[in-house]
Amino acid sequence: MPDIVIAFFALGLLAGLLKSDLKVPDSVYETLSILLMLTLGLKGGLALHDGASGSAMLDLLWIVSLGLLIPLLVYPVLRRLVLLPMPDAVSIAAHYGSVSAGTFAVTLALVEASGMELAPETTLYLVLLEVPALVLMLWWYQRQKRSGKGQGQVWREALTSRSVLLLIGGVIIGWAYGPEGLAPITPALMGGFKTFLALFLLEMGICTARVCVPLPIHQWRLLVFASLAPFVLAWMGLAVGLWLDLPAGSVLVLAALTASASYIAAPAAIRAAVPEANIGLAMLASLGVTFPVNVLIGLPIYQQWVLWLTQ
Repeated sequence: MPDIVIAFFALGLLAGLLKSDLKVPDSVYETLSILLMLTLGLKGGLALHDGASGSAMLDLLWIVSLGLLIPLLVYPVLRRLVLLPMPDAVSIAAHYGSVSAGTFAVTLALVEASGMELAPETTLYLVLLEVPALVLMLWWYQRQKRSGKGQGQVWREALTSRSVLLLIGGVIIGWAYGPEGLAPITPALMGGFKTFLALFLLEMGICTARVCVPLPIHQWRLLVFASLAPFVLAWMGLAVGLWLDLPAGSVLVLAALTASASYIAAPAAIRAAVPEANIGLAMLASLGVTFPVNVLIGLPIYQQWVLWLTQ
C-alpha cells in the first residue's frame, strides 16, 4: 500500500474530477503551507545543530549546482521542442529548476516509513534547491529583455518569498535552539507533520483536478514534457547522490527533488518578475501533471531504482 498521505491526494483528485463542493478553506490552506514550510526548515536546522562535517558541506555545494544546471538544460527544450515563447520558457524552467515542498514532504515520509538511511543534512536539500534556479532564470529573463532591474532586486524578490523565508528562518531557528529549545513546540509541529501533509495534499488533489479539467489538448507538447521530465530529471539527482556516496534515503530524496517542480515559491516570484509569462501554463505543468506523476507513479519507481543501485 502507498503511504497514507497519498490516499488523501487521491481523495482530493477524485473530489475535483467529480466536481464535488469539497474544499479546504483558503485560510486553512495558507496555515497548512506555513506550518509545512516552517517544520521542514526546523528539521534542517536540527540536523545542523550538532555541526556538519566538511565533506557534508562540500556535498551541499554540489547539490546547489543541480539547482543551476537543471533550468539550463530545461530551457532550450522548452524553447525548441515545446515551442514556448521566451517568457513562458523562462517561467517553466524556473519552476522545474526549483523544487516541490509537497513532493519533498511525501518523500521524507516514505523514507522514514521504509527505514531507509538518511544523512543528517538531507532536510537542507529543499532549502538549497529552492532559490538558485529562480535567481538564474530571472537574471536570464532580464538579460533577454535588457531590463534595468538590478541584481540586488532579483535577490530580494527570490529570498523574501514566503516559502524561502520560512525555510531559511526555520533552519536558523532549529540550528540556534536545538532539540531542547524546540521541545515545547515539537509535539505540535513535528508530531503533527503527517497530519498537516495529509490535509495539504487533499487540497493539492483538488487543485490538480481544477487545472487539468478540461484537459488543454492544444498544449500537448507541454503535457508530454511535464509527464516525461520527472523520470529524466530524477536520474540527475540519482547520479549526483550516488557519486557523493550518500545514504540510500538521501539519494531517494535528492532524486525526487530533482524530478519535481515548484508550485508555491516559483509562481509567486515569477508572477511579480515576469509579467508576460502565463502562470497558468506553469501550474498546468508543475501541479497538474508533474506533481501527480511523481506522487502517484514516480516515487515507488525512484525507490526501486535507488534500492537496485545501492544494494
